[in-house]
Amino acid sequence: MTTTTTTAPAAVRPVSPPRGLLLALLRLHRTALWFWLGLVAVAAAALLWALGPGADAAWAEYRGMGCDGGAPDLGCDLPGPAFFRYETTVTVVIGILFLLPTLTAAWAGGSLIGRELESGTAQFAWTQSVTPARWLAAKLAVPALLLVPGTLAITLLHRTLWTSDHHLMRVLAWRAWYDDGVFEANGVLATAHALTALALGVLSGVLLRRALPALGVAVAAMASLAYVLDDLRPHLWPTPPGTPSLMHEHPSSHFWPLQLVETGIVLAVAALATATAFVVLRRRTGAAV
Repeated sequence: MTTTTTTAPAAVRPVSPPRGLLLALLRLHRTALWFWLGLVAVAAAALLWALGPGADAAWAEYRGMGCDGGAPDLGCDLPGPAFFRYETTVTVVIGILFLLPTLTAAWAGGSLIGRELESGTAQFAWTQSVTPARWLAAKLAVPALLLVPGTLAITLLHRTLWTSDHHLMRVLAWRAWYDDGVFEANGVLATAHALTALALGVLSGVLLRRALPALGVAVAAMASLAYVLDDLRPHLWPTPPGTPSLMHEHPSSHFWPLQLVETGIVLAVAALATATAFVVLRRRTGAAV
């Protein structure tokens, strides 16, 4: 007698809500993801070029013009194409870091939050075993996990270039450590600005629930914060006795104290904006949070 046994088909393991939310978030914003990865790759490649062949070519051209490596004189005031490419590359990378908070705030307020609340996509997600709080947490966590390593990588490369003992750095001595772009690109402040821009954008989106108004308010909030901090920066750490509280009166040894104090302020703003966004969402969705 032959007995036949049948094996039940293996149950398909459902995708957990957090994993499904993560995949949906990456798929929905894949254009922004690829843009960010491309931006980091371009900035990193530009700085690596400036650290190596770019600096060597610019220095060889500079020396070929009869310059001695000091401040430009009458024979060195018109740099050639190699020097111009080097200088432009470094300036563009600083510009990328300087504009990053504005771009992040605009995207977070308009696309990440505002558009989904306006179109009803967020409300639909809340019916799929995803609470509003978890939805908002994912909206903050995933971009933050991408912003932090990318921005830190660019700033680390820029700081390596800035502290390089290459002869060309003496030619660029007119770039002061306290200049806004250089100051932000040489430490952790650029990363803190990006995270704060993300938080302010998310808060604007939650408050206004419309893409374009949230985009505008987020950009305005981040620009206002940057403007206030630029004016406040020289006063964040005491200057030597007998000197005014101006940025150019600070010794270079004050770089890290100024960086860390301002970073703390910026991250406090980010924490406050994030907490406010959760409170607003909880009040508008009630017990569903």
